[in-house]
Order: sequence, then structure tokens, then C-alpha cells
Amino acid sequence: MENRETVSTISTEPRRYVGKKETFAYVLNDVAASLNIDDYKERYIYDVIKIDFNYLAIQNVVATVWDSFNDAFIGVMVDKTRTRWGKFKPYVLLGEIPLTVLGMWYWLIPFIFPNTPATYLPKWIFYFAMSIITETAGTFTSIAKTGFLSTITPEPLERSRLIALANVSSHLVEDLPKQAFGIIYDLIANKKLNLPLPKLFSSFGIVCAAASAAFALFFITNSRERVTQSIKQPSVKHCLKAVINNKPMRIQLLSSLLSGFSIGKSRTNFYIDVIGSITWKTIVGIPAFPIKFISYSFVEPLRRRFSTKALWILEDAWTDMLWMLVFGIGSINKNFMKKPIILPMMAIEEIFEMCVYGLRRVIPAEIQNEALDYCEWKNGYRSEAMLGVTQSLISKIQQAIMGGVTNIVMGKIGYIQGLEIGTQTDKTKWWIFALGTGIPIITSSLGIIPKLFYPLSAETREKMYADLQERRASMAEFMKTATKEEIDAIAEKQLQGQFE
Repeated sequence: MENRETVSTISTEPRRYVGKKETFAYVLNDVAASLNIDDYKERYIYDVIKIDFNYLAIQNVVATVWDSFNDAFIGVMVDKTRTRWGKFKPYVLLGEIPLTVLGMWYWLIPFIFPNTPATYLPKWIFYFAMSIITETAGTFTSIAKTGFLSTITPEPLERSRLIALANVSSHLVEDLPKQAFGIIYDLIANKKLNLPLPKLFSSFGIVCAAASAAFALFFITNSRERVTQSIKQPSVKHCLKAVINNKPMRIQLLSSLLSGFSIGKSRTNFYIDVIGSITWKTIVGIPAFPIKFISYSFVEPLRRRFSTKALWILEDAWTDMLWMLVFGIGSINKNFMKKPIILPMMAIEEIFEMCVYGLRRVIPAEIQNEALDYCEWKNGYRSEAMLGVTQSLISKIQQAIMGGVTNIVMGKIGYIQGLEIGTQTDKTKWWIFALGTGIPIITSSLGIIPKLFYPLSAETREKMYADLQERRASMAEFMKTATKEEIDAIAEKQLQGQFE
């Protein structure tokens, strides 16, 4: 296997590896990832379970310490796995159903501890234990899924096509549970429907979890890994090396680190506590809905014309600018409380924001995949799990720290748990608006700086994939006739980053 001395371009007509059935399964898996009512989890914790803000802050810190220990162990374990079914599939197959069953108990907490105050210790301990167990089990499946998705095709343009197709298709159904839930929630909050909130949350939560698990299992049983792993299992040292010398990943991690100090809360709280109706969130998004789909048609031509770095910066800066305009205008003369002003303004913002929606969904996923391929290009082996764990661990640490901070902030701004819809004070309402628009943009603004130094230009990216394509083809030919001694020798060279 010889190194290429000239830059080769990726074929404009890439080979298709993924068939129709597997493509359909890929789409279902994307639906599974968003088939939930997570947008309302804060309301569930605040108004249904009722967990004290200080307890939540403590939980975030302890969970972070636990994650720091177990994530690295799990990452090395997954990376060293070699089975007849592949590297990742066993963890998803064995973990999906138990994880779903455990997760269903989360939605039953109000029935296990009915009518208890926010400071009721047994309720918090149970909630805390469930969170730790499901988070640990979820780490196995999420790491395995992320790695699996990066290996189902070695062709980068086909991978971009799959990501875009899955996102476009899943948008047709993935928002339906959230929209249906929002309408029913409004009817209950405005006393038009006599249904206890615990029953609403539990029924939607359990049904969504079961459907999501079924879709994910269909995908994993009808798909396979096509990017060959190194013959020899990487050691812990090699797994760590894969993180340390991976330039694209270092840039991505630094950007995530700086932007992760964002202080904010879901805009769902704004619609409930300020506007007084979550249904307005759906109505405001209707004009932008078709543009969300159209935006995916821009992705492939832009991918061919511009570098990943340019598109990554564009979608970030564009969205931030739009929300800062909403924040600035909304803060003048209490415009954020005036429906005839703030609702059309947010509808216009969504229209312009959706112009880069396709890029926002495809580019970060492609950066993740490029970082994994870069590891193979430079080191001779893949370490998807360890790279995924590093990203996940940084994200979890920040979420824990900033989650604790924002929970404390919610208490400091005077937010009172369990109040009727729209009855917080005007001061608290402004803070809820600010925490959903301007403050998270301001506090995360440094995250755009590392993106300016993303190392994979269009030319470097093309050379990387041309080299990988040739190297993989040569290895496939070599394995047809190689003896055991020759395989052992080449396996050792792979781990040392020596390519022949």
C-alpha cells in the first residue's frame, strides 16, 4: 500500500453502499432519536415531580463526578470490542430494551411519590438513582450508536446524503408528539380539560419511549458496519493517542468547551410563563416549516463548493445574530410581553433561521465523522468510542455545572414552582425571555473563535478520503491471500501508524 503523492479528488458520482431497506431503517433511527417530549422535561421536574432547585444543583455535581469515572472505562471497553456482529451492534442490541424499561420508571415518579413537597428527600433520592442508572446504561448505547453511524458507509458524500435524507424525512413525524402534547397541556393549564398532569406526562413519555426503542432496534438489526476496524485491538495508550493528536476533534472540543458555558433555559418556558400558551410555539413555527425542508436542498451544493469550516461558522453566526435582534427589540418597552409585537417577530426570526437549518443538522454530524476518519488517516486505526466519550464527557461536565448554575438562577429570578400558567411576576417573565434568547447567545459567543482554525480545508479533506479509499481497498486485497504471520505483522504496523 503506497501513500499518494498527489491530491486526489473524491468522485462526483460516489458509490452507493446503503440499500433502500437500510436507508429506511436509518431514517427510522433518526426519528427514534427525537421521538420524545424532552422539550417539556423542565416543566415535568418543576411542576409535576417538583424537585427543589438546590437539590438539582447538588445532583448535577455528583453525577458529573460519576460520569468522569465510568465514561472513560466504557469508551476503552467499546473500542477494544471485536465480535462477529461488529464492534458496536452488541451494545445497542443488549442495551436498548433494558434502558427503555428503566426509562419508563422516570415517568411514574409522581405516582410513586404523590403530593409530596419539592424538598421531600426520598423522592429526590429515587429520582437521583434513576438518573444515574439510566445515564450509565445510556452511555453504552449512545457511544455505540454514534460509532455505528460513522461506519455504515465509507463514502463521505453518501454519508452526508443519508444525514440530510433522514433529517428531512423525520421532520414529517418527529414533532407530532410534542405538538399534540402542547395542545393538551394548554387545555389542562387553562382548565378546558380535566386531566391530571402526571397522567399526561406518563402516557406520552412511556409511549414515546417504547416507539423510539422499536425504531432503533429495527435500524440496528437491518444495518451493518462497512468501515473496517484495525485488525488488532487498540490499547488504552492508543485510545488516548487517538484523542490527543486529532486536530479536528481538538478544535471541535474547544469550541464546545467555550460555547458550553451558555446560561439559558428552553424557550418552551417563555411560551408557557410569558405568553400563557405553548400552542403559540407551534403557530409561530408554521410559516418557517416549509423552509426547514427546502434548506436541505442547499446542503449538497454548498458542501461541494465550500469547506466544512466556512459552513460551520455560517450557520452559527447567522442564528446567533437573529436571536440577538429578537432579544434587543423584545427588551424595549416590555415588547416581549406584547403578543402583537413579539410573536410576529419570533415568526420572522424562525423563517430566516430555517434557511440554515439543513446545515445545522448536517455539518456538526459531518464534523464528528471527519474527526473519526482523521484518526484512521493519521493513526492507522479507528477509535470511535474513545473520541465519542471525550466529547460526551466534556459536554456532561458542562451540562452538570451549567445545569446547576441555571437551576440556581431560576431560584434567584423569583421563579415559583407549581404556579398557574402565566402568573409569574413581570420581572421573572423578563428573565425567562432573556434566558431563552439573548443571554445564552452572549454567554456562549466565544465558541465561534476555535471554528476559525478548523484544519480540514476542502483540499485536505479530499486528500484524506482519497488516501483512505486507496488504503482500505489495498487492505481488502491483502487480506484475501495473507498468512496469519503477515496479518499479525500488518496489524502491528496499523497501530504504529505505518502504512505500506
